[in-house]
Amino acid sequence: MDARVVGRGGGHGHAVVIGSSLAGLTAARALAGFMDQVTVIERDWLPRGPGRRRGVPQARHTHSLMTDAHQGLEQLFPGIGEDLARAGAVHVRIPADMLLLGPAGWLPRRDAGLSMLSAGRDLLDAVIRDRLRAAPQVTFLPEHEVVALQGGPQDTVTGVWARGRDRRAPDGWTPRRLIPAEFVVDASGRGSHAPRWLAELGYPPPAETVTVTGTAYATTLYAPPVGHVADFKSLLLMAAPGDPRQAVLNLVEGGRWSVTLSTGDGTVPPADHAELLHAAGTLRHPLLRDLIESATPLGPVYSCGGTGNRRRHYEKLRRWPDQFLVVGDALAALDPAHGHGMTVAVQCALVLDQLLTAHGTAVGISHRLRRALAHRTAPAWQLSTRTAVPADGLRARLAGRYASRVAAAATTDPHAAALLLHLQQMLAPPAALRQRALRAALRPARRTAPATTPPSETHGPQARRRRPAAPVPPAIGVATGSARPRPTGSSAQWPTAAPALDPQRP
Repeated sequence: MDARVVGRGGGHGHAVVIGSSLAGLTAARALAGFMDQVTVIERDWLPRGPGRRRGVPQARHTHSLMTDAHQGLEQLFPGIGEDLARAGAVHVRIPADMLLLGPAGWLPRRDAGLSMLSAGRDLLDAVIRDRLRAAPQVTFLPEHEVVALQGGPQDTVTGVWARGRDRRAPDGWTPRRLIPAEFVVDASGRGSHAPRWLAELGYPPPAETVTVTGTAYATTLYAPPVGHVADFKSLLLMAAPGDPRQAVLNLVEGGRWSVTLSTGDGTVPPADHAELLHAAGTLRHPLLRDLIESATPLGPVYSCGGTGNRRRHYEKLRRWPDQFLVVGDALAALDPAHGHGMTVAVQCALVLDQLLTAHGTAVGISHRLRRALAHRTAPAWQLSTRTAVPADGLRARLAGRYASRVAAAATTDPHAAALLLHLQQMLAPPAALRQRALRAALRPARRTAPATTPPSETHGPQARRRRPAAPVPPAIGVATGSARPRPTGSSAQWPTAAPALDPQRP
């Protein structure tokens, strides 16, 4: 198969994907190698390039493709990592290229074999959309809404009913029309209407599990100060016992900083830059506040709440229409605090691709797909709900004590740190790593307190003193430490310090 264009379909008819989220885009790629034609129906307008799509309420918040996610994307879209890098995505080795304050202290910096791609959500979606647009059998149908499923004989779905936007119509929509399909995938996200559509066809609603987390977010973009030098590309302040707040600063395309603060106790997130700066100063370490204090804001602070966990147990339904599947957030919507939503979306597409290829037909496979997706999303669900609904019992207490010992050992032992990061990314650590981390966790507790300064040569009390750089004339939109009006216009066009976060800059 060519690395850039999806090959010809497998002669299995027409597939419809509802929604152009990451789950929808990756599902379309999985289907494109199997079906003759794939139509992606999107309710909103789809931009050319990295523009904003209305159907992604969390698009402005900091996004990272973790190890499993970008490796899965490479399987679906060979060479996609190179495309993302050319578009501006930043490759970050974890934790070698980042400062990470774990639950018990700063983690040592070394290459643990883990990495992430840091970029804005708009850029990620745009690069993947462009790859799909290059596939001759994939078609996008923007500004159309699916309103119902078309049922067929012997418990099947044979298409969808959709309507398009029409500003001249009294209700703003065209009359609905039938789009026949041999396979339908619902990737419409948290707002999925699949339970209602199934009820209209006479199927029972799925059982749901919902947990309320109280997590809320505040995000903005910054231009680093002129001449800023750092030996890291990312800063992560993780939650700790008694303090559920988290914060992240990631270098993204254009040399900008994407900064997100999250609360986990139901408190209202910062609404403007003054509140965000104050909140950053109350975190477990003041480094984030010190970094953004003299940076230039590129646009307002965006807030988002109502991001609890909800899982629909479609796999438990005895009666279900064949040739219909639900994936991504429409299946299991996770609290973004753990950053696994995109990983689950990619994993769903890999399951779809593998089982369709093995089965050889899109007929009679829905039961296997539902069970496989439930199994694949279970680890992310357990990780996301573990803090929301603490488990009781001796086993849970022992597991909590072990996790605390691993977190404490991670501040000095690289094997414990690697295990902590593997578990945080839902990756199965090698057996040798587990054994070494276990030995580190079972050692007698340290008598000395963990380091309170970040492991950086450019920031913190131990930072090397540097010769002052020659004065640089301030550029429009770049912070110089003085207060002045913020430029107007799109933040994507604002200049930033160049090169930002370059450890080699004298």
